Amino acid sequence: MVWRSFWFLGMQLLGGTAGWWLGNLPGALIGVLAGSWLWLAQDSWSASRLLSWLRSSELANAPAQRGLWGEIGQRARRWLRLQSQRTQASDERLNDMLSALQASPNGVVLLDEEGRIEWCNQISNTQFGFDAARDRMQNIGNLVRDPSFSHYLHTQDFSHDLILQGRDSTPGRPVRLSVQLYPYGDGRRLLLARDVTAQEQAEAMRRDFVANVSHEIRTPLTVLVGFVETLQTLQLPDEERARYLTLMAQQSARMQHLVEDLLALSRLEGSPLPGFSQWTSVALLLRQCEDEARGLSVALTRAQNRPHVIEFPDSPPGAALGDIAGAATELQSAFSNLLANALRYTPAGGRVVVRWEKNADGSATFSVQDAGPGIDPAHLSRLTERFYRVDRSRSRDTGGTGLGLAIVKHVLQRHGATLAVRSTVGSGSVFSVTFPAQRLRQAPVLGAAETAS
Repeated sequence: MVWRSFWFLGMQLLGGTAGWWLGNLPGALIGVLAGSWLWLAQDSWSASRLLSWLRSSELANAPAQRGLWGEIGQRARRWLRLQSQRTQASDERLNDMLSALQASPNGVVLLDEEGRIEWCNQISNTQFGFDAARDRMQNIGNLVRDPSFSHYLHTQDFSHDLILQGRDSTPGRPVRLSVQLYPYGDGRRLLLARDVTAQEQAEAMRRDFVANVSHEIRTPLTVLVGFVETLQTLQLPDEERARYLTLMAQQSARMQHLVEDLLALSRLEGSPLPGFSQWTSVALLLRQCEDEARGLSVALTRAQNRPHVIEFPDSPPGAALGDIAGAATELQSAFSNLLANALRYTPAGGRVVVRWEKNADGSATFSVQDAGPGIDPAHLSRLTERFYRVDRSRSRDTGGTGLGLAIVKHVLQRHGATLAVRSTVGSGSVFSVTFPAQRLRQAPVLGAAETAS
């Protein structure tokens, strides 16, 4: 300001001096006025340049000036640069937040105070069939036409979630969404949608599991209680008493097998995955399975006195079949369960064939072929479900617990193997297990049977 005043007085003095030299006192007055007008014109020109630049707000085109207007321009340029940096930082934070919402596994929709879509992520587009460009600023009530959702919006009670059917839901593959609105800001709302299909299926499986276990245990318990009461209250002949005791032993064994299978499933689900450090001879596994299978066949066909015809691969030295990596007890349990199923459903005197075959890609397949009644294709996809039975009455007659194939499925998943079932009604079934090449090796020494502890 001092330099500005000094420059103004200097212009007046210069004009007055020139006017005095030209015309004495009148000339001096005119010179002072002329100097003032020149200073004002120059000052106005500098101010107009600064104003023009401020209107454009382009930092690169800032005018180079001195004095008061130059300082104002420098401060304005510094302020604009700071505001630009702040705006850029805010935009970056906003983009980071939107990117995080975009990466969310849940559907996220931002609604304005009128319920119109301001922004939505890709998951919500899939869940509700939105199009981010087409449906922006569209009322969500017009896009999600479920009556329960309309009622949810109308009541304005967002203290709980709402379960809706997903857009891609089908009778065979239901999709269930948990939707909830959260008010924020000045009347705006945030909609979160979670896919709870797996959660609801798990809950349904838990309920079914508890119901099935209760049912499976209740039946033999009812029989046992009835026989115990009969033996306690009636004087029975020795022959009839022995028959009752035999039936009681059968029911007790049935409950024991059920508990053992449940414990086996629990151990499989809670234990770490088997590694590749333990190797088991395939030939040894097959010999153990053959011993168990022939014993079970005798027990199942004792009344008819016609054991099954069971065919196993020839027993070459151990190296011919090689070794398999994994938990030996689990593998034997899976193989034995497949064999037990085949024997239970094959009539007395029927043929059961066990094979171990090497495949061209280095994998190997263990298969069990039975001569049972076969399985309708409608049941094949559900065979490994817990307690699922094609024929409930026949399964109980053969002594099955309904958990054998569930145990097989868990063992195979833990070893990276796959189960395939081929069956023709009236012509028997073939259950095949294929192990990946990385779980197999040729034994280094012929005849050596290396087993896992």
